[in-house]
Amino acid sequence: MDSNENKFVPFVSAGTDMKEFTLRALLIGLILSVVLGAANAYIGLKAGMTIAATYPAAVIGMALLRLMKGSILEENFTRSAGSVGESVAAGAIFTLPAFYIAGIWSGEEFSSISSYISATLILLVGGTMGVFFVALLRRALVQDHTLPFPESAAAAEIHKAGQGGGSGTKFLFWAMLVGAVIKISGELKLFATGFTTFLKIGATELTRSGKELIGGFFAGGPTISSAYLGVGYIIGPQKASISFSGLLLAWGLMVPILLSILGPEYVNSLVVAFNENPANVTKLVPDSMQAWRFGATTVWHEIVRIIAIGGMLIAAAFTLFNMRNTLGQGLARAIRDLKNMGKATEDVERTEKDMKAIFILVGIVAGAICTFLVSHVVFNTSVLVAIVAATAMVVLAFLFAAVSGYLVGIVGSSNNPVSGLTMTALVITALFLVIAGVRGDGSSSAISSGIAAVLGVAAIFCVSSAVAGKMFQDLRAGSILGGTPWKMQTGDLIGAVISALVMFGVLIILNQGDINQGIAEGYKGGFGSDALPAPQATLMATLSQGIVGGSMTWILILVGMMLAVSLIVMGVKAPMLIFIGMFLPFATIFAIMVGGLIKGILTIYLDRKKLNEAQAQTARNTSVLLASGLIAGEALMGLVIAVFAMGNTFFSQMLGISKPSYFIGLAIFAVLGFFLVRIPLKKAVSTK
Repeated sequence: MDSNENKFVPFVSAGTDMKEFTLRALLIGLILSVVLGAANAYIGLKAGMTIAATYPAAVIGMALLRLMKGSILEENFTRSAGSVGESVAAGAIFTLPAFYIAGIWSGEEFSSISSYISATLILLVGGTMGVFFVALLRRALVQDHTLPFPESAAAAEIHKAGQGGGSGTKFLFWAMLVGAVIKISGELKLFATGFTTFLKIGATELTRSGKELIGGFFAGGPTISSAYLGVGYIIGPQKASISFSGLLLAWGLMVPILLSILGPEYVNSLVVAFNENPANVTKLVPDSMQAWRFGATTVWHEIVRIIAIGGMLIAAAFTLFNMRNTLGQGLARAIRDLKNMGKATEDVERTEKDMKAIFILVGIVAGAICTFLVSHVVFNTSVLVAIVAATAMVVLAFLFAAVSGYLVGIVGSSNNPVSGLTMTALVITALFLVIAGVRGDGSSSAISSGIAAVLGVAAIFCVSSAVAGKMFQDLRAGSILGGTPWKMQTGDLIGAVISALVMFGVLIILNQGDINQGIAEGYKGGFGSDALPAPQATLMATLSQGIVGGSMTWILILVGMMLAVSLIVMGVKAPMLIFIGMFLPFATIFAIMVGGLIKGILTIYLDRKKLNEAQAQTARNTSVLLASGLIAGEALMGLVIAVFAMGNTFFSQMLGISKPSYFIGLAIFAVLGFFLVRIPLKKAVSTK
């Protein structure tokens, strides 16, 4: 067969002269990058997961540019620039809260100008390095049409459908409005957003020791959150069920066993400590339901969650081991492509032109220098440690950028294990820095500087990997549509810079808002709390403290590792999801499970209709837009609420409602579930 017959032909041919990199397309993309990045920061800190911003960015950009009679290449450019904020946010939330949790930036220091400058510099280096590495590696991965890039194909189809008049804009915007209204209504206490209790079980006496076991079960319902419901709806019933099994393992097995062994003496000692704290206005009664519930949550927080961290380590390693062939192929492709880096671009087609090689190399060198300065000047490490940190960052970021791109090509960016890659890089970096003498003289200040340096390098790497995965996805969609690579790369570079300048401010707002809210309502707020658990950042803080500072709770970590090994031996497909289910709060996982069940019901109905591929794709696209809208709507309203909380204005106190009904919240969930099934089904059936 003639080679020309095998040549891929994009939707807009290489020889077509069409508007693409325009001021309006860039501005819309930058606004979307900031807004969707902020929304992802919110949901990621609460649920430990981010949503792919490609779809909402595509739909919103299409809607706005259509009013301005924009071209499909402008829409493609806007989508690419508009979704980069999500990846910057992912890198930020996975690592930067660890500085607060580890006590490096404690209290007001986290909200200081110096912390903002340091964090923003980290995000800038990570974001720009991700863009440069993608420009370096694009030919090796994007041009490989044996890689399916499933989410890229779906995004391209959304743009193509828009050219024919099809649009899902109304579904996205209506869902955003619904999500925002539900969030503010719950905050105003028009309904209760949660319900928990403790079911105390009668005493049982052990035969040999004579010890009396007294305990019970923590119980409750799902958090009434459209965002959590949307997360479960997107990941589907299988993954939601696996996470829910982690909930059952934690709250149905570990907490009851540990609580019954520790006994009422332990519970009452917690009550005494709680009542002696002047910050707690509400007091607990010994041996009451509230006291046992508090004891159960304390056991979960101080023991079970640490076990889950140990499990996450092995689960992350197992995930990477399963992908060893894929990872090796991705690295081999990247190394081979280095030989072609200097190839002139003047003689190649528009659709194959990348950023100039000299610009890429200068950017990478500048990133390495900035990493050195962050480690040496900001975190006060030695010159040797700073050199090792910069070298490790460049090498690992390049290698895992290739890995991230290859994984996205196979499973899509939503399933890209960025946190697992970051954990691996953090452990490697920490060990290298310890060998290089990061602990210094062993003083607390030297150890704190070492922990900060490890977290800083991990944060740069994490942002770089997240940006790389997202960009490979968008460049492949652009390749299908006929976009110009260097223009998309430039747009992503600008979007990454703008998002980096804003993102730490978003984290400050969320953290301080939750701290103030906690003071008003009698709980300890901020990153690491039940409201903002920040699971990945907690794990990063624990790992860095354990390796550099020697404060690892090894017995619990090892228990989690052994549990992970046993699950792997039993053939469990996704052990990481089980440990996330153990780590995140009870009500959060319960709500995600409800969303997964709703998606499962939709799938059953779609199967019964025996739809063709076009109809099935319509249903999938519509469901993703609805769920994305619910998540984005709640997230954006959550940011508004956090801003008011920073000024000590609390919506929860405005109406003076003291006992809202939880049943109203359950009814809202039921109504949401009905429409999340009906709307995609109706849209699919009406598609020809």
